[in-house]
Amino acid sequence: MITPLNILRHELIGLKARVVKATHQGYKQEGIIIGETKNTIKIRTKRGEKVLPKNCIVLELELPDGSIVRVDGKLLISRPEDRIKKRYRIKFV
Repeated sequence: MITPLNILRHELIGLKARVVKATHQGYKQEGIIIGETKNTIKIRTKRGEKVLPKNCIVLELELPDGSIVRVDGKLLISRPEDRIKKRYRIKFV
């Protein structure tokens, strides 16, 4: 089960995402995550598919239970299968 505490260790594909902060206005998109590589996230929006770099965005992800989690894209930089092995320190704001 995906929770705000273990979101970094789970698969992101299929989650609703919204870019709330970005270094470029063109990166502010909203849609469903359909793909992920080491440095990018692919989102299906109403206007098509967009590929966004992870290192310069902050995402709001909607979990299956309806809760919303804000994640800095810099924490997601790695291959999805390697994120499981990483250890993270969670900081609550």
